[in-house]
Amino acid sequence: MEMKFKHYSDPSHGWVAVKRKLIVELGLLNAISPYSYQKGGTVYLEEDCDAYKVLDKLNFLGVKVKVDIKEQSERSSPIRSYDRFSVA
Repeated sequence: MEMKFKHYSDPSHGWVAVKRKLIVELGLLNAISPYSYQKGGTVYLEEDCDAYKVLDKLNFLGVKVKVDIKEQSERSSPIRSYDRFSVA
């Protein structure tokens, strides 16, 4: 099995877009920091720590993971205007 994710970045940081439902299914909802963002059913996991929690768990479960670069912005990403991640 293979799962694909999209990576977004601006000059300061990057995020990997993951469906919130997957984070719940992996039992990692309480492991995600408020440095990630959310909009609708998608969580934009900050690349330095939160994204690896999800990607490492998938690898541990035998899922092949592919991350495609979707957007590299020269300006501040609109992701920064989304809600901060929260468990609620």
